[in-house]
Amino acid sequence: MLSQAFEMQQSGNEMVGFGDDLVAPVIETRPVDTAAAFEMQQSGNEMVGFGDDLVASGIETLPVDTAADPWIPKVFELRQSGNGEEGLPPAHTKDGSLDRFGKSAVRGRTGGWKSGLVLLVSQGKVTIAFFVLEARIVLFTKYVMRQTNAEAESTFSLWMGTVYLCSLVGGFLSDYLGRYLISIYAQVFLTVGFVLLSASAHALLKPHGCGVIGKLCDPHAPLEVSMFYISIYLIALGNGACESILATFAADQFDEEDPAEKQFKTSFESTGNWLPIFWISTGCVITALVFLLSLTRRYRRFKPSGNSFLRIAQVIMGSWRNRNLQVPSRGEGLLYGGEWEIDGTRRKTDDLKFLDKAAINIPITQVEEVKGILRLLPVWLCTIWSSVVFLQTPSLFTEQGAAMDRTILHFQVPPAGMIAFDIISTSTLIVFYDKLIVPLHIKLTKTQSKTLAELQRIGTGFVIAVVTMLFAGLVEQQRLKYSDGSTKEMSSLHILWQIPQYILMGASKAMVCVAEKEFFAAQIPDGLKSLEMILSFCCSALGGYMCHTILWVVNKISASNGKAGWVPPNLNDGHADRFFFLLAALTMLNLGLFVMCAYRYPR
Repeated sequence: MLSQAFEMQQSGNEMVGFGDDLVAPVIETRPVDTAAAFEMQQSGNEMVGFGDDLVASGIETLPVDTAADPWIPKVFELRQSGNGEEGLPPAHTKDGSLDRFGKSAVRGRTGGWKSGLVLLVSQGKVTIAFFVLEARIVLFTKYVMRQTNAEAESTFSLWMGTVYLCSLVGGFLSDYLGRYLISIYAQVFLTVGFVLLSASAHALLKPHGCGVIGKLCDPHAPLEVSMFYISIYLIALGNGACESILATFAADQFDEEDPAEKQFKTSFESTGNWLPIFWISTGCVITALVFLLSLTRRYRRFKPSGNSFLRIAQVIMGSWRNRNLQVPSRGEGLLYGGEWEIDGTRRKTDDLKFLDKAAINIPITQVEEVKGILRLLPVWLCTIWSSVVFLQTPSLFTEQGAAMDRTILHFQVPPAGMIAFDIISTSTLIVFYDKLIVPLHIKLTKTQSKTLAELQRIGTGFVIAVVTMLFAGLVEQQRLKYSDGSTKEMSSLHILWQIPQYILMGASKAMVCVAEKEFFAAQIPDGLKSLEMILSFCCSALGGYMCHTILWVVNKISASNGKAGWVPPNLNDGHADRFFFLLAALTMLNLGLFVMCAYRYPR
């Protein structure tokens, strides 16, 4: 008598069944000894069963005597398996994902919406915590850490550059160590950073009530300053790595080889009061870490597979080694493969011929991939400037707002809160782009083009950025005009005059950032898709460091001969309007270079 349960698993097709008839998609018939259970596995098909006779066949059945053992229930779960046979859906994922033990992931026990949503909640909490700090760090460094306007903006620019640099490092390390492990390390660093920042704030906020506009805190000991910088750069390390990994890790929870899960994956992707602020952010990252760890047993993982830099390096080194060899004019002797061999729709390009020599011993598909990346670089270099402009929102815009009249009735508008208009503008334009921008484009150009091309949208975003900087400069001129002339950094011009520049900045971000991602996604070859994320984070990181350098140079030059400089400790003593106008001029220059690169870019 059979008295024990069995589990049947197979790769590709499987069948678990009890009852009068049992069918499985394996063309084989064999008797089975009922005195013991057996498990039969084979590559592609497998069968586990009990009974006097077992037929693993998609077209015939043999009875199983259930009277001999009433323990066997009559349970079947059947589904079409692609080629007409009846069978259960495969138990294992087909995309190569693994469970926590390094074995093939079992569908139903790992991944899916449950794991994906938990990861997204974790990322959401990390984003909220970081955004709260990002929007306020300039004011904190100015009024608590006693930095000047220029120093505060430089601190912010360097810190943001490091955040995006850490995003690049996190993505790079995840290719070798896996996304799950790097996600854990990143959130641990992030949590430690926020705990350290929140704890050190107790020592920094002295005397009581300091750190608000117009009331600086006392000077700090070197150890206290060191703890502040250690904490924010730990946060930069943790948030940067999380930003580049968690969303991708969440998408990994869906099997691309399974039609149902692939569809799911597509939908899934489609001032003052410093202590409460920091501790709330700390609570967010702690709960984010808890969420991340909560479903460790269910997560699907992939074996680390290296990165795209190796493929690029192989082509460059190959072309150097073969520099003295001649490449036949018609391409004879080159190593073809991949799509180039399957269909004739793609041809070897004639530009960047010095790389063709690598194709003597490297597949030409790989050579053409590297060529595609090199063609992108001029356009990519022009997009770096957008990060310099966008960084003005949480830095110099915030400092400008802090020196304006912020009273509405009996309420004081927080300068960092004005960024809400930026967010609303960005979100609105992204959501209503097809209903607002596309019809306007058709009306102005009198064409039936459904949308602007990616490069056209990036150029439009740069134009809006120029207008933004010009408007911010005009507002600063009026703010200086209505300043009280005292030692206090205040003006009677109301902070609501900043609303247009925040709205324009949001519109510029919506045009540039979205189109930039779409352009890179469309143009980067499939074999180098990881570079899409790398180029994006490098752009933001270099923009942060470039912003710091420009501000340092401007203040160094403008503060000569005893002058206060354009961005002095007291904005009323300087000319931040000239700095905005300088950014507008440099953005126009960058726009001209971008138009040239876009015009020459092969279509």
